[in-house]
Amino acid sequence: MEELHRTIRLLYTGQSLRARRFRYGLIVFDALTIAYFIVTAALPATPVTTALNIGLGLLIVLDLAARFWISHNLRRELTRIYTIADLVVVASLLLAPLITENFAFLRVLRGLRLIHAYHLLRDLRRESLFFRRHEDAILAAVNLFVFVFVTTSFVFVLAFDGEAGIAGYVDALYFTVATLTTTGFGDITMTTPGGKLLSVFIMVVGVALFVQLARAIFQPSKIKYKCPECGLNRHEPDAIHCKHCGEPLKIETEGNSGT
Repeated sequence: MEELHRTIRLLYTGQSLRARRFRYGLIVFDALTIAYFIVTAALPATPVTTALNIGLGLLIVLDLAARFWISHNLRRELTRIYTIADLVVVASLLLAPLITENFAFLRVLRGLRLIHAYHLLRDLRRESLFFRRHEDAILAAVNLFVFVFVTTSFVFVLAFDGEAGIAGYVDALYFTVATLTTTGFGDITMTTPGGKLLSVFIMVVGVALFVQLARAIFQPSKIKYKCPECGLNRHEPDAIHCKHCGEPLKIETEGNSGT
């Protein structure tokens, strides 16, 4: 049992090529599941999709169990945003056959796992100069992506009946984006107090996320690298000294090949 525990811990936290490939494999699985949840959000439940959902739920449970088993601080692991999202997703998958309400919109929260996993961030910061340069923009884009599709699925469940299908889901996406951007065409509107409050929520939170993404894209590009002396963690890509304390820095770069 100790050997199994050590093997799993090394796969999730190790620095070997095998461990990194395993974690990237998990991210591929996460990406495929989020795409599946988006596609099936507007489709009626069938025995096949129900069985597939249960299977995916059990796989996610195994991933959660492994992370809990190797965690040195279970309470901290339970409070991570992507762990909470996974618990919600598992509940929506495994309890769906037992309840009549449609909680498919919650499954899109799985998208938070695409980036917000600590070890994935560490791997990308170490191995990808592009990610180090654009980390804030990538994280902001993921946050906005998850918000748009969770909200779209919720609007679809709230405002469209189960027979609306793909066309209804497209209308829900159209309404969400139009509300988020405060375009306000008015051809699709919410008439109930709850629907109007949802529209306000989409505008307030959505605009904030959109502004965050725009700021991350257009602000001067800097790399996250913690200065060993003063702790400043944002520097110019070609910096060799910390601007705050003058400490020499060793930021990894791809170099300039010249022409």
